[in-house]
Amino acid sequence: MSDTLSQPSVAPADPSWWFADAMAQEAGVPPSPSLTGGIAADVAIIGGGYTGLWTALALKARKPSLCVALIEAKLCGSGASGKSGAKVHGYWASLAGMSKSIGDDAALAVARAGTVAQDGIRAFATAPGRDVWWREAGNIRVSASPAQDAKIASYVDTARRLGVPDTARPLTEAGIASYCRSPAFRAGVFLQEGANVHAARLARALRRAAIDAGVLLYENTPMTGLDISRNGGSPNRVRTARGQIIARDVVLATNVELARERLIKPHVTVFSSFALMTEPAPEKLAAMGWTGDQGISDMRMFVHYFRKTIDGRVLMGSGSGPISYDGDTSAVRLTQDSASALRAERGLRRLLPGLNDVKVAKAWGGPIDISADRLPFFKTMPGTRVHYGCGYSGHGVNPTYIGGQCLASLVLDEKDMWSSLPLCTREVPGLPPEPFRYYGGRAVRRAVLACEDAEERGQPAPALASAVAALPRLFGLRIGTR
Repeated sequence: MSDTLSQPSVAPADPSWWFADAMAQEAGVPPSPSLTGGIAADVAIIGGGYTGLWTALALKARKPSLCVALIEAKLCGSGASGKSGAKVHGYWASLAGMSKSIGDDAALAVARAGTVAQDGIRAFATAPGRDVWWREAGNIRVSASPAQDAKIASYVDTARRLGVPDTARPLTEAGIASYCRSPAFRAGVFLQEGANVHAARLARALRRAAIDAGVLLYENTPMTGLDISRNGGSPNRVRTARGQIIARDVVLATNVELARERLIKPHVTVFSSFALMTEPAPEKLAAMGWTGDQGISDMRMFVHYFRKTIDGRVLMGSGSGPISYDGDTSAVRLTQDSASALRAERGLRRLLPGLNDVKVAKAWGGPIDISADRLPFFKTMPGTRVHYGCGYSGHGVNPTYIGGQCLASLVLDEKDMWSSLPLCTREVPGLPPEPFRYYGGRAVRRAVLACEDAEERGQPAPALASAVAALPRLFGLRIGTR
């Protein structure tokens, strides 16, 4: 059925299903005020998504006397945080790639930090009175074509080589079927660290917790300018349309918007990811044997990621959306590309054919910040008290907790496990400059999609597409490699 689809059932549009549901739950609750006039604070945080909110909470937990002010351009959770697949796991699934890019010891340090983050998010999400749909049952990667089979072995082999075999358990076809039956699944790996959550309800719960902790929180308040103090001069000044914040420290937690910053642009590019949410179909899921709460994804480079909700819906996402030119996040195609929504729906119908007659309730898309080595980084601009974090590369729920702890340590000048992580200390590799980045990225994206589509049809990958798809690896890049 997937091959017969010529257009998506539902055109992608904002808001995401997550955010619409969260705001319906909050019906009658007014937004936080917008900033009017000038205020002084110890720390100003720009961005009210996961990163900014975790940072605010970490700062108030470590030093309650701090005056922390946070501004959000729209509503907390309306951006990337409320659009994600909301699969929560750290970096054990990324050991193979990390060991090649940052080394074995550094890879293990990052993965262990992810486990600490998982514990922290769990504690927050399961606290009394918080209904954020936390469900924890592990994460599964599946092979859905012969070409993907070898990738499964790399997970298991790397975990064994690094002395952590329990983090990645191989699954046969029958083993996968014990979790979820699909004719498309060939083999897989079970990763014990994994949970699901309601993306926007988590963001809104973080917002509420920040307000309760004494954070001065302003919504519908975009930053219009930043006057940076250098080398210990006067405090920084954050400018907004109707006010300003004077602060010793500033944290930039604006996700993809940072891709336009001079210091950051060489290391980050902007892709987009699209997702859909089905109508509830618990009886169909039961018939497929998908009765647990495991999140699942395939082994494509432009991955299909999918998970259930507590009311029997399925989210299916595809990380194959259009690329931005020079970090521009305003392009309509990043949120409304029908071809990308169609790929997500085709993925749903192919990978989970038991849902073929289940309707799509909503589809949406949004930009994601991809770093050159697919790991986030948290830094301080040289000679300033301005700190920033970005580069989550489509893997944000768990790492944003890490980001909040890292950024809090940078603000407080603390030398601890967070500030010593490679995510703070490594030299982030660069990407080709524009226009080579954009046009080369588009060519590689088309080639990879052509190869993966052919492989899933049981056909050889086209020779030209194979050659173009190999270019990133030939040039020593760590992004765009199959």
